[in-house]
Amino acid sequence: MREAIDVGLPPLKQPFSWMVRAGGVLYTAHGPVRPDGSIDTGPIEQQARLTFDNLRRAVERAGRSLDDVAQVLIYMTDVADMPAIDAVYREYFRPPWPNRSSAGVALVVPGMKIEVVAYVAA
Repeated sequence: MREAIDVGLPPLKQPFSWMVRAGGVLYTAHGPVRPDGSIDTGPIEQQARLTFDNLRRAVERAGRSLDDVAQVLIYMTDVADMPAIDAVYREYFRPPWPNRSSAGVALVVPGMKIEVVAYVAA
């Protein structure tokens, strides 16, 4: 059984939930979405901070912390941004680090440079 978690972000026009709890795991995906639903298309550091702020907010709304994140998948439009993303990532996570994978991709929103998926122990 799936349960949608209200993470405090506005609903989007696409058919998805910001966070779902199922089988003892929280599943969530975030990008640089502002509280009003608009997308930040600024520098990668700014987009990464907003993305990880959104992730932290979602995890905390579900009663967990970033220490409970087991895996993070990072999608970026330019792999040259990885060092900047890593620097921001270190502001949010600490050892032992979550398992992680990173990939260069094309994202569907013009100007959006990062999206993350996280799996969290519920």
